[in-house]
Amino acid sequence: MKSLLVPSFKIRRNLRDKSSSFWMKCCYYLVLSMPFILLTGLLIKSSLLFGEKTFSELIFSSEWKPLSGKFGFLPFILSSLWITFISIAIAAPVCLLTAIYLTQYAKRFVLKVMHPVIDILAGIPSVIYGVWGIIIIVPFVSKVASWFNIHSSGYSILAGSVVLSVMVIPFVLNILIEVYRSIPIELSEASLSLGATKWETIKKVLTRKAFPGIISSFGLGISRAFGETIAVLMVVGNVVQIPKGIFQAGYPLPALIANNYGEMLSIPMYDSALMLAALILFIVVTFFNLGSRYLIMHYEKKV
Repeated sequence: MKSLLVPSFKIRRNLRDKSSSFWMKCCYYLVLSMPFILLTGLLIKSSLLFGEKTFSELIFSSEWKPLSGKFGFLPFILSSLWITFISIAIAAPVCLLTAIYLTQYAKRFVLKVMHPVIDILAGIPSVIYGVWGIIIIVPFVSKVASWFNIHSSGYSILAGSVVLSVMVIPFVLNILIEVYRSIPIELSEASLSLGATKWETIKKVLTRKAFPGIISSFGLGISRAFGETIAVLMVVGNVVQIPKGIFQAGYPLPALIANNYGEMLSIPMYDSALMLAALILFIVVTFFNLGSRYLIMHYEKKV
């Protein structure tokens, strides 16, 4: 009897193993195929516009007159780049120095207090950041512009960048804290035992070790910033123009899609143009992610 039960048990166990393996592979291939599915869908939806003009003509033209069939995406692309890089330039040093202080200088209870604060900041809806930007940041930017004898309503590239930098900080800071905490304490002890100061150890040993994680966190921050919609839309001004300064209004790509998508679905060319805006967003974010991945691999090879 035992000899009959053992093979049947083995068969059932093998079936469960094969079933689990099958579903895990299905989930893996689904995740792997998602970017290609998204890319294919966006290409199909924006193909109508490609029949009229080439991709280079569309992205390098600054003339946006949809009802006349003129779709120039350059003002939207430049506005997005302005806002993204200024916001990261503000957020990056704040996040890096805060992460160093919390993991290397502050007492443990400070880090325990900061973790829920960071989680709260990350969980606040973007529309609340937008309202905060309208109430506080926009008047402040208008006042700062007046110091330089520049007339500005405050709804500008700078206002959008400041609001966006505050939104990006909790995401980047969370990763940086974990990166520094994952560094073996033996590295720090070895450096200090050789006569290095605390700051020299952090700068020349710990930060070098954490460099791939730092690049990864900033890459994630750029991707997060580039695709943010509601909060930026509320404070950036939404004027179709090539911005020539941080006190001028802009019109980023996500705001273009959010402002026009619902009501313009009935116009095929306009619908196709908005899908092309989404495709450009997808391409730029993919480029940043691949670029940060390349930098990480290149640095690891050198080390």
